[in-house]
Amino acid sequence: MTDQYKMQNPLTQYPATDFPKQHQPAPGVQAEMRPVPDCGEKSYRGSGRLQDRKALVTGADSGIGRAAAIAYAREGADVALSYLPDEQQDAEEVAKLVEQAGRKAVLLPGDISQEAFSKKLVADAHKALGGLDILALVAGKQVAVEDVADLSSEQFRKTYETNVFALHWITQAALPLLPAGASIITTSSIQAYQPSPNLLDYASTKAAIIAYTRALAKQVAAKGIRVNCVAPGPIWTPLQICGGQPQDAIPTFGQQTPLKRAGQPAELAGVYVYLASQESSYVTAEVHGVTGGNHLG
Repeated sequence: MTDQYKMQNPLTQYPATDFPKQHQPAPGVQAEMRPVPDCGEKSYRGSGRLQDRKALVTGADSGIGRAAAIAYAREGADVALSYLPDEQQDAEEVAKLVEQAGRKAVLLPGDISQEAFSKKLVADAHKALGGLDILALVAGKQVAVEDVADLSSEQFRKTYETNVFALHWITQAALPLLPAGASIITTSSIQAYQPSPNLLDYASTKAAIIAYTRALAKQVAAKGIRVNCVAPGPIWTPLQICGGQPQDAIPTFGQQTPLKRAGQPAELAGVYVYLASQESSYVTAEVHGVTGGNHLG
């Protein structure tokens, strides 16, 4: 891809061939995936839609978070990058791309499933950026388990801490710092609407995120802060090869959608930009699906 804005057939915009089976220990390194996901490194071009904005992006090292961070920088925003320490290699690549766009990148490694770190993350991002007006909460944990009897309390708890509790802690810490006009963007999934039987814990967290988003949007509307949600379908990210999908499902991942292929993170960047920008000034408490045709609901 050299320009994702050029008109083309979405069926063939990205290859629809089988992915090779592959596994990495969580959280995974995007640079070692085959094929490496497209996060817009070469294809996203900005137009000043977020000039001088200040964004905190979780899961910013790879996948959808990486795509959002790159897009925000190319639209004119400074970006604080939240990621796990094991993802340093990917995060440093994103930081370079942000800086190449002429914007400030702040690297903030740590585990958002820990309340103390989540709150410190917000304070550190606010201080380093000199403000904060975009929260893009993308980081998530997904591990497939075929039988509920094998779903441990440890995994169930960790999935909720990463996907739901962290969202709450970060939002709670950020709200006193956000000005009118700020935007909070959460990340759910088609799994909230069409849950897979082997993603019991993950799917239920994604349903919780939608309810949290809509309730929060109504609570903070009077402050002039908007809250919206993105619900991806099958997107090719490290989440899938670190236990998010069974090995046998990886080769044909995403091919069951009407567009007959998995999505790429770059294909979500525009939605995260739109919801952060003033173009969506009358949009709040909404869920935006990017699913390849497997519609929400």
